[in-house]
Amino acid sequence: MTRRQLGLAAIPIFTEAALAQRAAVPGAIPPGTVFLNANENPEGPPQEAIDAMIKVLPSSGRYHYQEYQEFYAIVAESEGMAPEQLLIGSGSSEVLQAAVHAFTSPTRPMVQVYPTYESVAGVVEALKRKVVRVPLTAAHTADVKALVEAAASENAGFIYLCNPNNPTSTVTPKKEIEWLINNLPGDTVLLLDEAYIHFAETPEMESGFKYIKAEKNVVVARSYSKIWGMAGLRAGAAYGRPDLMKRMEPFRNNVISIVAVRALLGGLSAANRIVPERRARYNGIRRNVCEWLASKDVKYIEPHANFMMIDMGRDARPLLPQMIARAVAPGRHFPPMTNYMRVSIGTASDMEKFKQAFWEVYKS
Repeated sequence: MTRRQLGLAAIPIFTEAALAQRAAVPGAIPPGTVFLNANENPEGPPQEAIDAMIKVLPSSGRYHYQEYQEFYAIVAESEGMAPEQLLIGSGSSEVLQAAVHAFTSPTRPMVQVYPTYESVAGVVEALKRKVVRVPLTAAHTADVKALVEAAASENAGFIYLCNPNNPTSTVTPKKEIEWLINNLPGDTVLLLDEAYIHFAETPEMESGFKYIKAEKNVVVARSYSKIWGMAGLRAGAAYGRPDLMKRMEPFRNNVISIVAVRALLGGLSAANRIVPERRARYNGIRRNVCEWLASKDVKYIEPHANFMMIDMGRDARPLLPQMIARAVAPGRHFPPMTNYMRVSIGTASDMEKFKQAFWEVYKS
């Protein structure tokens, strides 16, 4: 069943493109601009994924439906799950949207922290359903007690929590997540968006997978756009109890392309090498940037993902065009944190170019 068959084609879905990552860069873009605005991995797909895509391209004129059952089994097994606990989508955006349709209604709103990734709330509000926004704590993490109180008072269908959070790059401690799950009201579902989990090194970061295995009301979303470098291939996943996946399944469009399927299988075949290598490389670059900012007495939020929030000490919005004029494109602003600039972590050479442009703008 497709979205068109479900009558959803006219709903304005707030995708990454609509939220304007590259498209939001105003004015002329100088040649050689470094894009640090979309939390992409500049390394792109691993070689194993590229080789697998090249191999399948000549036969991509076929649907290959017969391969998808085995594909689900392999992807699920890579996370210690069963195929019936998995839903694959066109990027994590599609499975997040499926959760909106499955778990909210005109009488069952969504609760989320604020600020956070906006796409999910955008879909809820496009459906004329209510979004309840709970401010982050002073440490820029989730206020789990306030989330539970809001969910209970509003009879929420689900709570959306991005961990590590986008845009703050902060981790809500595992004991707080445990308390939240153990105190979910009624049949409210917790949707943990773990798109950036592979970059988190703190012991306070813990996946929600163990709560799925304990059959809690938890759905975990994962993305292959970040550490895997496959943003343009549009592949993502949701994990949860089989009954929750069944509720979400009708709202998924269809299957992802066979090119993306083979890319994932190629990458997963070398996951034990690819993930730790990339984590070490980009977290090392991130630490270097943090050390440089600290040496300049520039404040920032301690990051745990492949991006960070830097306190400009004043409204950051007028400064973004100044960065772009210097061929460095940082992320869009995230209300209400208008004094902060979100910057994705690029290659070592990207970040050297960032330092030069940033310091010229910051001290001006």
